[in-house]
Amino acid sequence: MRLILAIALAAASSLATAQNWSGLLKNTPAERFDEEDRRLFRDAGRKALDGTPDSQSVSWENPRTRAHGEITVLRSFESKGLPCKELRVRNEASGRKGDSTLNLCRKDGKWRLLSSSQVRKPAP
Repeated sequence: MRLILAIALAAASSLATAQNWSGLLKNTPAERFDEEDRRLFRDAGRKALDGTPDSQSVSWENPRTRAHGEITVLRSFESKGLPCKELRVRNEASGRKGDSTLNLCRKDGKWRLLSSSQVRKPAP
């Protein structure tokens, strides 16, 4: 599921043009998304990254396919001087469910996925 969000959010932020994500959707809910599902998911991802406050969620649903999901902004933070967000992504399509947490930072106008080694956890 981690890769699904990265792919969808990358597409939403034009990162997909810079990286090749083909084949990474295998066995995920997004593998079963149709074009409208992908559009709704990308729109939700864009809204979550660009305008949703911490602890708030953006939901999406396609009544025709019954695919749906939710993207929650868990927290905003900085990494190497860049604005970043930690997101929880939950999707379901055709009986397949996915749940993942991702960290993305905005650089040169594009949201980029951080590896877990690049993320500093907040102090308790």
